[in-house]
Amino acid sequence: MEGIAGKTAIVTGAGRGIGRGLALALAARGARLVLNDLDQAPLEETAALTGGDPALTAGSVTDAQVGERLTEAALERFGALDVIAACAGYTWDGMFHRMTGDQWRAIVDVHLNGTYNTVRPAYAAMRELARAERERGGQPAARKIVTVSSMSAFGNLGQANYAAAKAGIVGLTRTLAIEGARFNILANSAAFGPIDTRLTRAREQQDERVGEAALGIPQAARDAYLASIPLGRTGTIEEAVGPLLFLASEHANYVSGALLEVNGAAHIG
Repeated sequence: MEGIAGKTAIVTGAGRGIGRGLALALAARGARLVLNDLDQAPLEETAALTGGDPALTAGSVTDAQVGERLTEAALERFGALDVIAACAGYTWDGMFHRMTGDQWRAIVDVHLNGTYNTVRPAYAAMRELARAERERGGQPAARKIVTVSSMSAFGNLGQANYAAAKAGIVGLTRTLAIEGARFNILANSAAFGPIDTRLTRAREQQDERVGEAALGIPQAARDAYLASIPLGRTGTIEEAVGPLLFLASEHANYVSGALLEVNGAAHIG
């Protein structure tokens, strides 16, 4: 993808899954990185795999101070901020009539509030950078906000919390596309179907947890779900990262407010 080399990008959730895949793909194309993950160890693993020296900020995106620190790191370390990709999150599923308040709040907090916490300071900084460029007589450079939604945003059994949060991210992103247009800030979201990560693998075949939440899908439910997808399989990390790279690149300099579905044709019909 063109227009990524030399750009400064923040990636949250960079210690695992799609976030890690995106961080590595950006690094391979010459981006300067500010990386976040909940845990320090996987974050350092990603940093080592980049072959470079990214700035690292561990901590939960539910903490507003983490978002502030990410933007500060980009500006202080690299003097720029061109892309923010909000990839952090997990699932804590349950039928709505049994869903606890803790389940609801935890997932809305990490996905919707976490996106707000990390994107808001980055967006504010992007506005100021664009304003300064205009005051110097130039046109603001294209800057990108990339968020991660899900096909669950259209409704999904056992995921009322996740669906509500992911739908909220779409509304937030489209509003940023409108408000950011005069500053050449382009905001887009990708709605993923099942990508091969710890969130979509069979629960019986792994022991992955975030707090009280057991990650993954029960095998029987997973088999039925995959059978409903026209392509008949999960997507790979690389297949998820490609669309995000496009949205971060100069190929998407006239794309804003889009919801790019990446789901193996699962949402057709």
